[in-house]
Amino acid sequence: MKKHKHTLLLRLALVVILLMHSIPGIFNNGINDFGNLYLNHAGFAPLGVPLAWAIKLSHVVCALCFLCNRYITIAGIATIFILITGIFMIHLKEGWYVVGGGRNGIEFNLLLIVVTLSVMFPNGWTKNSGIRRRR
Repeated sequence: MKKHKHTLLLRLALVVILLMHSIPGIFNNGINDFGNLYLNHAGFAPLGVPLAWAIKLSHVVCALCFLCNRYITIAGIATIFILITGIFMIHLKEGWYVVGGGRNGIEFNLLLIVVTLSVMFPNGWTKNSGIRRRR
């Protein structure tokens, strides 16, 4: 597996954000509320709560992958998939801004996607840098 030596700061930022977006919900019933009050009503009933737990636990697992600099591609794909899904299900209808000119918009998710891609492709995205198995 190829190590991403020059991405430490970006990986640490992802770790902090993913953990802070998931761990508090474990202890304050936020994950269950997300499943019951949002996902179930968005058409995922009766799987809203298990899906919410899967999403939040994937944040923890992906954060650990980024922290340990292992399985970066898999963690990146999972993270980006969840972020894009969140954009379309929640944030896009709120507009661009998270705060200031609006609320709960897409700007933060877009930044996280770009940071995740930067970690996945530390040498940039070229014709020969596609996602492939790393040795």
